[in-house]
Amino acid sequence: GVMLAISLHAGRDDLRLSGFISLPTLNRNTGAAQYLFVNGRPVRDKLLLGALRGGYADVLARGRFPLAALFLDISPHDVDVNVHPAKAEVRFREPAAIRSLLVGAIRQALGRAGQISAPSVAHEALGAMQPSSPSRSTVYSGARSGHTSWSPPQGKALSQSTMSFAPLPGLGEMSAPAAETEPEEAPAEDCPLGLARVQMFDTYIIAQSADGLVIVDQHAAHERLVYERLKQAMGEGRIERQALLIPEIVEMDEADAARLCEAAGSLETLGLVLESFGPGAVAVREVPALLADGDISGLVRDLAGEIGAFGDIDILRERLHEVLSSMACHGSVRAGRRMNATEMNALLRNMEKTPRSGQCNHGRPTYIELKLEDIEKLFGRR
Repeated sequence: GVMLAISLHAGRDDLRLSGFISLPTLNRNTGAAQYLFVNGRPVRDKLLLGALRGGYADVLARGRFPLAALFLDISPHDVDVNVHPAKAEVRFREPAAIRSLLVGAIRQALGRAGQISAPSVAHEALGAMQPSSPSRSTVYSGARSGHTSWSPPQGKALSQSTMSFAPLPGLGEMSAPAAETEPEEAPAEDCPLGLARVQMFDTYIIAQSADGLVIVDQHAAHERLVYERLKQAMGEGRIERQALLIPEIVEMDEADAARLCEAAGSLETLGLVLESFGPGAVAVREVPALLADGDISGLVRDLAGEIGAFGDIDILRERLHEVLSSMACHGSVRAGRRMNATEMNALLRNMEKTPRSGQCNHGRPTYIELKLEDIEKLFGRR
């Protein structure tokens, strides 16, 4: 069956939490689809809505909202339901315990489902490919009006430069797929994302899984992998740094440069060592080893803007994960980079081992899987 919702069950003392939350890749631009119940009564409670947001903080961009139906059962003397005329808000006797239960349960559930990308994305893809015919135009939920007829792409055919093929075992490098050669290697059952077959447009890895086709966005996927590794290293208190042979001088607005220098201590804990280089410039001396090949000046300018938006050095400390997320974005394999077969397969194997790899740091899917049976339906084989 199609998995869109993750079920949630948690409890401690007299608290019981149950319900369903959506995969991060299934989200909306308002919180309208969030339904919360306390002892069976619908509420719109700030504490609960905030905890829901907190649980998704690591996997959703700001301004995007998950879907949720959550039921909290609590002993009646631990909650006051009469604080609001419409009874939409409640007051808890121990708000911190409720918040930590909720945030913890959501994070744990998302962690368990972290490698999964919402199948609704695949349905949209199939819907967009669906040939228009009255009998079948309603087969896929993704086939919205205006998206049901498929016509071949206009313009130039796929040029050789936009495709690189993974060498098949025993065949060496190939510039185009051989017509009648069967790949000797079959994707193993324990490799859910399959084996890389080709890279297209220097951005998408096409892999063959045991029962389908997987399309991976290399930048989105690598960004999540770098972020999770940075986070883990920060948690263990040792982000490895790499000294730059020649310090990188980054020019910027004077106020931004001053802000960065003030935050130098916090940034050093993230592996970024910089100092003032006269008014309106900073010298970057060391960077996290994971980002050594990244866009350092772009990263430093973005960080200055982010720290400015936080408005306070203390808030920066609370939001180090957001800063790490920004760093990961600049340090990851960009769209547009040619990858060889070994690199592509290493990325797929890494995704399978990494929590939350089904979505990038902004809540977008990192891959789409099209099942063979769905592809066969498209071609009228089923």
